[in-house]
Amino acid sequence: MKRAAAFFCACLLACLPGLAQASLSAPAPPAQRPTLEEVRRTMGIPSQGDLRGQQDAVGFASKPEQMAKVWERSALPPAPEALAPMPAPGVAGLICPHDDYLYAGRVYHQLMPLVKARTIVLVGVFHKYRRFGAKDALVFDPYRAWRAPDGEIKVSGLREELLARMPASEVIRDAAMQDSEHSVEAIAYWLKHQDPRVEIVSILVPSASFERFQTLASHLGKALAECIQARGWALGRDLAIVISSDGIHYGEDFKYTPHGSGGVRAYEEAIASDRHLLKGPLAGPVSAAKARAFFTAVVNPQDPDQYRMPWCGRFSIPFGLLLLEETARDLGLASPTGYPVAFGTSISFPQVPVRDVGMGATAEANLYHFVSYPGVAFTLGGR
Repeated sequence: MKRAAAFFCACLLACLPGLAQASLSAPAPPAQRPTLEEVRRTMGIPSQGDLRGQQDAVGFASKPEQMAKVWERSALPPAPEALAPMPAPGVAGLICPHDDYLYAGRVYHQLMPLVKARTIVLVGVFHKYRRFGAKDALVFDPYRAWRAPDGEIKVSGLREELLARMPASEVIRDAAMQDSEHSVEAIAYWLKHQDPRVEIVSILVPSASFERFQTLASHLGKALAECIQARGWALGRDLAIVISSDGIHYGEDFKYTPHGSGGVRAYEEAIASDRHLLKGPLAGPVSAAKARAFFTAVVNPQDPDQYRMPWCGRFSIPFGLLLLEETARDLGLASPTGYPVAFGTSISFPQVPVRDVGMGATAEANLYHFVSYPGVAFTLGGR
């Protein structure tokens, strides 16, 4: 979870357990739902017309020279930790972080070259789902294109076909919801810098039960497979699924200190738990059982709004894994295989030096307040 400075407190209220929020058993009252105008006032570069703007212009690049420097300097050593062999480029999917570039840049840089597909389905975190009373449905945007440091990112025509094939009760199209979220734009800008032709479909995932995610993934995976087959595409070559998620959020302000308030020992134990998830349910052949294992590790399955471990991707990852599996199955392919190829934290390596080009951090990072960055690549047919 990357926190824009102006909304740090709001993000905490939207995301953390035990805080005063409307229950997701019923939508929030209309008066509490932010209006489109209110949301756009929070954006670093507001959306206009059919062009989606930029939520965070502090932690992310907003100019071409900034993006170029981020890309270049994120290659500086040390490299992220590798928990599995690096697969060949052309992957079917990724799990990628969405935190400030100066913290997570090295993980982005390790992962992005693995993506060769031109069309990307971006499965995003919906941090503020409570404020919008959203649950049990996938959130799409209405835009023609997204603004990026390197120019506009085209929204793929695939979006309209997917919406047409999905049950109406399972999808929402909402500009304010998409404008409020930074977890997709964080990744989209890297993809655009790497391939100017890239096209995206942005999907935010709010709260739902695991069984509901299975239903949503089944329907969207079937629709996605039908569209891939109709176009003569191949998963991995022409289309990839990229899942947005930061890992553990540790510290008193995150209401998560099971290993103590902080310090070296707390850090080491917290990161060991993340490595366990990366080498366990997020590695090897994707399956519903592994998706469920991750889901139950990070949330209370009887009440998914309650964290067990504060990973941003507590909803995007289980849904994304199910979507990868379902899409591959409907294409007649074996289940994709996960390789945890990049891992780091906000304090595991030096900050990427980009402050001199006008970029910064939206939150502190130290042994009492840190975030981890998982990087997993998913391939077809093994390595």
